[in-house]
Amino acid sequence: MTSPVPAQNRIRVGSAPDSWGVWFPDDPQQVPWRRFLDEVARAGYEWIELGPYGYLPSDPAVLAEETSRRGLKVSAGTVFTGLHHGPAVWDATWAHVAAIAGLTRAMGAEHLVVIPSFWRDDKTGRVLEDSVLTPAQWRELTAQTERLGHEVRERFGLRIVVHPHADTHIDTEENVTRFLDATDPDLVSLCLDTGHYAYCGGDSVDLIKRYGERIGYLHLKQVDPAVLADVAAEGLPFGPAVARGVMCEPPTGVPALEPVLAAAAALDVDLFAIVEQDMYPCPPDRPYPIAERTRGFLRSCGL
Repeated sequence: MTSPVPAQNRIRVGSAPDSWGVWFPDDPQQVPWRRFLDEVARAGYEWIELGPYGYLPSDPAVLAEETSRRGLKVSAGTVFTGLHHGPAVWDATWAHVAAIAGLTRAMGAEHLVVIPSFWRDDKTGRVLEDSVLTPAQWRELTAQTERLGHEVRERFGLRIVVHPHADTHIDTEENVTRFLDATDPDLVSLCLDTGHYAYCGGDSVDLIKRYGERIGYLHLKQVDPAVLADVAAEGLPFGPAVARGVMCEPPTGVPALEPVLAAAAALDVDLFAIVEQDMYPCPPDRPYPIAERTRGFLRSCGL
């Protein structure tokens, strides 16, 4: 009699351009896209995300050739939205989303990671809007996100997974759970980024246990608590915090990933767990050894 497949085997591991210091479609401080693909495959990853649209080739035929010959597959694309501004931003949002969703679908992926807009500039720290949404803005955020989930599903066959992120309005436990409680589970799932959630004071294991049915995707990331304490004391925006090393190599930071992965495995559903160690900007030779060691660490966790 064949033994059942361990739940951990329903978690598929990957990485992303983010782990190679890539935040922008084109930036001289970033590694060239071919080098990223070569190194992510050599480090032992099978799945990747698209990263910022335009970094990897946007022609599906070219990207399919480049990924398949390296044994890589695409798990998701990523979009940035400011849906709390309501219907006024819908057309511009959809134009951005549709191009990325089309490439994501063409690559055979099923998920679209949705990141809310920042309330302060990621580089300069300039405050762009209030860090706290009004009740009316919360209603727009949830309603327009549900609309996005519906349209992306109907037109592209993709599932949106909303990514709580530092310096956005979906960040802390209070805001993440408020967002989940106010949105339709059939239309909106969560991309739980363990590093961002810890950065904002959240407990990933607790969230998985309380809202397991909403967890549709994982980003694996750790925070250096000593650096985070300094960041909080100085009120640094996220970009400079990353440059200071607030996101660190597993397993040296928090949260411990073994309990997170155990809680996720207990859900007994198919999940992607994509490694994302923010390190923009970084020397071009830094990412690969970290990626290789991180893959080895995840194997030691049963993945």
